[in-house]
Amino acid sequence: MAEHHLQHDVIHQGDCREILAGLPEKSVDLIFADPPYNLQLQNSLLRPDHSLVDAVDDDWDRFDDFASYDAFTRGWLEGCRRVLKDTGTLWVIGSYHNIHRVGAAVQDLGYWILNEITWIKSNPMPQFRGVRFTNAHETLLWCKKSKEQKRYTFHYQAMKMANDGKQMRSDWYIPLCTGRERLTIDGRKLHATQKPEALLYRILLACSNPGDVVLDPFFGSGTSGAVAKKLGRRYVGIERDPLYVEAARARIDAIVPVEGDDAVLGKIQAGRSAPRIPFAALLENGLLLPGQSLYFDGARTQCATVLADGSVRTADGERGSIHQLGARLSQQPSCNGWQHWYYEDETGDLRPIDTLRQRLRQTSE
Repeated sequence: MAEHHLQHDVIHQGDCREILAGLPEKSVDLIFADPPYNLQLQNSLLRPDHSLVDAVDDDWDRFDDFASYDAFTRGWLEGCRRVLKDTGTLWVIGSYHNIHRVGAAVQDLGYWILNEITWIKSNPMPQFRGVRFTNAHETLLWCKKSKEQKRYTFHYQAMKMANDGKQMRSDWYIPLCTGRERLTIDGRKLHATQKPEALLYRILLACSNPGDVVLDPFFGSGTSGAVAKKLGRRYVGIERDPLYVEAARARIDAIVPVEGDDAVLGKIQAGRSAPRIPFAALLENGLLLPGQSLYFDGARTQCATVLADGSVRTADGERGSIHQLGARLSQQPSCNGWQHWYYEDETGDLRPIDTLRQRLRQTSE
């Protein structure tokens, strides 16, 4: 493969550490990694009726010891960091068997953890022997490439919209992959740990844009590629098992791409990448007027007056920016005033001043 060109919408068969070494540096926008969990299942797992549980006992999940697993983990994480753009982020998922070791390697290699997400399974597999709590969750680490990295994609408003207008939390209630979505062969699950498309949909919507390249170094049954195609993203998969590669290709080939503009496919200009608009620009462009009232968190009892220089003043005479006074009223160390101050529109309804900022951005593009 040429070092200067990244092929996309492809699945590479082989060891991800070797494949990653041949991909161009800083060429992918988002990485989702679902590595082996190192479950170390020693014996068959039986239900109370002595029937066999279809658990993870594949060769790809076998390592001689923790040291060999740690070396493997560092190898693929180093390869991912090399190919990740300086504006990109990494998602990695695991269970209690491995995620703490993976997390330590992530930090040792220079990644910076932005969030720990708990995927709570609404339909977990029971703990058949009754000797422990049911394992009803898995953990995802969302990381930027370094502590110093300033820009990365995060569609806060899209996540808020997807959560019925409330800020998205770090506990995600999503069921396991079941039913028609689960790929099978001869009546058995094709892949023991196939992830639900709903989980990947949320990640890709939150942290990528249409046309972005999503890399998955443990492609498996191709869930990340399937969701990427549905959302107008490009994918690069790496998978060493030829059976999984064949099934993933068939699965993705059967998907009809969605036709639509960027908004249909989930592109929202994030505040981190959008042109900066100072509050005073709303006055300069006539979207707000000096002397106009603003209302904190939509409550008409907490009001401030807009001043000509772009500052605001409360009834008790305190003056500052929309962010400074917002922090005081909310009794928090900081406040994004764009989200918390409201203005009264021509119909008398209260709307966030951020809608005026977005209107100004659109007219200036």
